[in-house]
Amino acid sequence: MTSEIVIIGGGVIGLAIAIELKLRGTGVTVLCRDFQAAATHAAAGMLAPDAENIPNGAMRSLCWRSRALYPDWTRKLAELTGLNTGYRPCGILAPFFEETGELLAGGVREENSPSSPAYWLNKEAIHQYQPGLGAEVVGAWWYPEDAQVDNKALAHVLWTAAESVGVELKDGITAEAFLQQQGQVVGVQTNAGIIRAAHYVLASGAWSNELLPLPVRPRKGQMLSVRIPEYVPELPLKRVLFGQDIYIVPRRDRLVIGATSEDVGFIPDNTPEGIQTLLQAAIRLYPQLKNYPIQEFWWGFRPATPDELPILGTSHCQNLTLATGHYRNGILLAPVTAALIADFILQQKSDPLLADFHYSRFQSKPSTSTPMLTHSANFSNGHHPAISPQHSPLIIAGKTFQSRLMTGTGKYRSIEEMQQSIAASDCQIVTVAVRRVQTKAPGHEGLAEALDWTKIWMLPNTAGCQTAEEAIRVARLGREMAKLLGQEDNNFVKLEVIPDLKYLLPDPIGTLEAAEQLVKEGFAVLPYINADPMLAKRLEDVGCATVMPLASPIGSGQGLKTTANIQIIIENAGVPVVVDAGIGSPSEAAQAMELGADALLINSAIALSPNPAAMARAMNLATVAGRLAYLAGRMPIKDYASPSSPMTGTITS
Repeated sequence: MTSEIVIIGGGVIGLAIAIELKLRGTGVTVLCRDFQAAATHAAAGMLAPDAENIPNGAMRSLCWRSRALYPDWTRKLAELTGLNTGYRPCGILAPFFEETGELLAGGVREENSPSSPAYWLNKEAIHQYQPGLGAEVVGAWWYPEDAQVDNKALAHVLWTAAESVGVELKDGITAEAFLQQQGQVVGVQTNAGIIRAAHYVLASGAWSNELLPLPVRPRKGQMLSVRIPEYVPELPLKRVLFGQDIYIVPRRDRLVIGATSEDVGFIPDNTPEGIQTLLQAAIRLYPQLKNYPIQEFWWGFRPATPDELPILGTSHCQNLTLATGHYRNGILLAPVTAALIADFILQQKSDPLLADFHYSRFQSKPSTSTPMLTHSANFSNGHHPAISPQHSPLIIAGKTFQSRLMTGTGKYRSIEEMQQSIAASDCQIVTVAVRRVQTKAPGHEGLAEALDWTKIWMLPNTAGCQTAEEAIRVARLGREMAKLLGQEDNNFVKLEVIPDLKYLLPDPIGTLEAAEQLVKEGFAVLPYINADPMLAKRLEDVGCATVMPLASPIGSGQGLKTTANIQIIIENAGVPVVVDAGIGSPSEAAQAMELGADALLINSAIALSPNPAAMARAMNLATVAGRLAYLAGRMPIKDYASPSSPMTGTITS
């Protein structure tokens, strides 16, 4: 099927964007793996930019703008569906248990910000204003412009509104991989086949990292609700209580209590510890609820980024827009996200605020010692862009690198030589044999501790695997190894399936089988192959992030023996081409880059040199020189001489 715009993600963000785009006249399809699993259902619905005390100025502005949109946005949804979202501009109280330097003894103090007032209520004032608070409460901030919405009602209203305006909703559809060619997404591989569109939006929340190597992790939140007994004459809480590590949200017949924040991956279910923690904190803040009957427990997965800010706007692909990582504020930010993303896609209007939420803020900084003149995969296939002082990066599976030289960790005489060589190479990607690290093979003891993995991207490889099944299993171990070293978003694997122990030539059938499965599991697969143009194209078609043809057999140092085939692969590739294995000297490295290769992987030529660090530096310079020569373009070869100096204007006797 083909649609104008496909949105991956059927939570509040994906649905809000879909409705906005559809109302502006665009055909939209939403792919949703499980509507009931969306973080929307597990939230409390607070619209609390003031109570949250958000420190980041851009985030605060974004949240204020979105809160201001809520009255009109929910009114529009009600008109489309006839349903109520439970939006209430009720204000939020933030009680404190201990006096701090900023809390005054006076009755009321007002603080003004550019967008929101706040008032401090002392102990006497707060207990009069909201009876029933714990005796330890010494005061509270009152944020009159904060609000709430019934999150479950909102989710239902958004789904209904999307249906009513003609958005095509596909629940139970899991997106498995983006199919990318030449800097464009050309389709989404799903459990129901390939779905194509002119433009794509990634709004899959905590699951975004399964499609792109974005630093978005699930953060589990447990919650519960207690029922307000019939003997209580009226709603005991009039305002949301936003306490220290706890909040209580009043609804018509219940109180919603939340939420834990647990970095446990996708481990489901409520736990006794989680629920006990919530109940103890809630009872301390509002003691009378200890007698209320428990109504329900639930949990969900919030999409958290390292700085707890969303990822919005452009991606590494021109027709893929990002709207993910909203963490605790997905419901609050839904209306402004929908408006900004719709403006961007349909009008190419980029709001200045979007720059603060661009995915590039998580990328490593360029090396300062030797600038690497690089270009994106879009520059392959023989096109020579004009050289500019801007360093166009190498992009593999959505992750950006400034260096085009990759190195390895094997065959060095010592850990120290390996460390010095990697530093001298200025590389940003280092491949590591998962099996050798797991088994502490000679030369691999202490490897995990020897390198600074905050500066180097680990490329786990499946060296030693003779079958597709072995390689798949080791790839999974490699992903976990990368996580243990702090690279939570690393889904890369260098795929090697080598049953031939004499010549170490890769098995094309086993490699293709393993690649297909690993792509389905969300890996960015970098397959090591013979320089076979047909196999390279098949691997690209199944969703591999690169192809890595050998120049000559591993460790042979024979140089480029497969030049003609590598040229064909480069000419036809829509993904980066990395020449791997057999390069023995810097001149051969430069030659491979002059062919138009996007990158090189060199290990033996460096490790087996009498001076590995010096050779690593030489390979770095050769990679830069070869790339620059390719971009500049070679002079034509002639069968005759052509003088360098002009013949006209010469002095004659």
